[in-house]
Amino acid sequence: MKWGHKFSVDYVNRLYAMVSRNMDSKFRFVCFTENSLGIRPEVEIQELPELELPPGSPERGWRKLTVFKKDFGGLSGPTLFLDLDVVIVGKLDAFFSRPGDFLIAHDKKKPKKREGNSSVFRFKIGQYAHILEQFEKNSKQIKNEVRHEQAYLSREINKLGKLEYWPDDWVPSFKYQCCPSWLKSWFAAPSIPLGAKIILFHGLPNPPEAIIGRSGKWYRHIQPSPWIKDYWTTNE
Repeated sequence: MKWGHKFSVDYVNRLYAMVSRNMDSKFRFVCFTENSLGIRPEVEIQELPELELPPGSPERGWRKLTVFKKDFGGLSGPTLFLDLDVVIVGKLDAFFSRPGDFLIAHDKKKPKKREGNSSVFRFKIGQYAHILEQFEKNSKQIKNEVRHEQAYLSREINKLGKLEYWPDDWVPSFKYQCCPSWLKSWFAAPSIPLGAKIILFHGLPNPPEAIIGRSGKWYRHIQPSPWIKDYWTTNE
């Protein structure tokens, strides 16, 4: 999904290229957006779904829940959702063959908490439509109960006993697993953990900042990660 001005069209084009390089099976790549200008022709464009919120209510990323519409995009079957700012460094076919009704990355900020990071999750179209319907009917109450959409999504899937995580080594966090500790960061650069397939970029830095070694936070030091450019490219 792409909306607003947070991410440029380059993010869509690079994501498609990374998926193309790392999928042996045939795949359908769909981008839901209100502005398709500049998106490469291999990407299927669909209209950005509307999220029914009270007038004046800030969106703040909750729109991602619209993927749970019953007839979302006329799609069907197992679907892998990818945030635009992930960096794919390994094969993706295993994300479709791994057993489970709902799989998501485990949020690494508070690893003891039963919560997923929705940068990468797999679900079946239409299977959890009640999650969106419930949010649209009770958005104010739910926003008072949880901080963001992934917390709400994790809570509701967990209630059903369906919340399962990808193996941690498949989906490392750049901040928490690729970057050395604060002291070591002055002597060692971030690297790709063994077994990684998709590197998650949540908060700061984003991939362009990580490439040049800009952490985005005054208290966090990182060295440049030029290796990201080898993966985060539009070349197929």
